[in-house]
Amino acid sequence: MSKLDTMVQGFLAQKKIAVVGVSDKRETGCNLNYKKFKDAGYQVYAVNPRMTSFEGDACYPDLKSIPEKVDAVFMLTNPRVTEQMVQQCVDLGIKHVWMHCMMGTKPGLAAGMTSVSQSAVETCKANGIAVIPGSCPNQFLQPDFGHKMMRGLWKMFGFMSVN
Repeated sequence: MSKLDTMVQGFLAQKKIAVVGVSDKRETGCNLNYKKFKDAGYQVYAVNPRMTSFEGDACYPDLKSIPEKVDAVFMLTNPRVTEQMVQQCVDLGIKHVWMHCMMGTKPGLAAGMTSVSQSAVETCKANGIAVIPGSCPNQFLQPDFGHKMMRGLWKMFGFMSVN
């Protein structure tokens, strides 16, 4: 089993997951991740400072506003927001973070389509937070055909490994 697969298993073993970046303006990958986590039985918390509800559930402006401690955080946001959320993870003692990137886990492959911030990755590592710097939970959690194909292609091209 690859290091990434082991890290994914660790993340998916958590029960309470905050999903940062849900949107009410359009259907997004973040929204799909929220629904997939929820459908799989996770306790899921939506995070977006411009919304008060999402899919009929409460939506929180940040991690500190969630009424109970979450176990893990998935982010599909601008890298600057990722940095802010990672600092909140440090402050709250959250030990699992997943930063979305459509093109796998190799830095710089999708600079305009990534939530990964290298400084946030380093902050995670320096604070004992298990961090997945890229890829997408939809490639691992009951993946549809398209996400299975992406995972296979990115793996074949060497885009799915972590250091």
